[in-house]
Amino acid sequence: MEMLAEWDNFSLYLEDLRSRAYRLAIGFVAVFAIGFFAAGMIINQMIRFFKLANVTIAATSPFQYFDLAMDIGFFCAVIILAPFAIYEVYSFLKSALTSREQKLFLKLLPVGLLLFVSGFAYGFFTLYISLSSLAKINTDLGITNMWDIGKFVAQVSLTGALLGILFQLPLVATFLIRVGVLSVAFLREKRRHAIVIIFIFVSLLPPTDVLSLIILTLPLLIMYEVILIINRAYKSPEESIKAYV
Repeated sequence: MEMLAEWDNFSLYLEDLRSRAYRLAIGFVAVFAIGFFAAGMIINQMIRFFKLANVTIAATSPFQYFDLAMDIGFFCAVIILAPFAIYEVYSFLKSALTSREQKLFLKLLPVGLLLFVSGFAYGFFTLYISLSSLAKINTDLGITNMWDIGKFVAQVSLTGALLGILFQLPLVATFLIRVGVLSVAFLREKRRHAIVIIFIFVSLLPPTDVLSLIILTLPLLIMYEVILIINRAYKSPEESIKAYV
């Protein structure tokens, strides 16, 4: 009887998981379709935003726009559906979390969304400065700026998305500190290692010039220090008990 009851509970969990995955799949297809058919408008707005003088954005294949529209549709679906996917995971695991962890998660979720948007916008701002400077340098050297539309959109989207993810660093670190996985003392001790890792990771992002590297790295270093400042007064329940004893 116990095995039968456990199987019934397991079946309920599977059915709940299936329904959540089905909703996400429907949403993914819908957003993908919207992004696919709006690709032309998105590309046009992106080119107009950067206002690149003396730059020709060219397609190198008659089928490149179709491939690009597929990529834009996929990118839009992933970015827009990510917060909903995270919430669905939270809802599925909610019963396994303590009330403190549930409240913490619900507080951090909208903050995470705001940080992602801020990181994405900051990536666009950095690229705006960098691409304008690089285009002007090429023009001054007598070099014609003819940029591949696929690589241009991919680099802009990738930089914005990765900056948005990196801007989640304070959120993730704070959550891990509050649930007892990390400690402020550990982060303070490993500060130099973290700085090196941040520089290495950011150096892999486009653009690769020194100015962009500094601009992209600076807010991440500030965020790391903010993590230490915000959480320096926090003590885990175990640390509080030890301090009391």
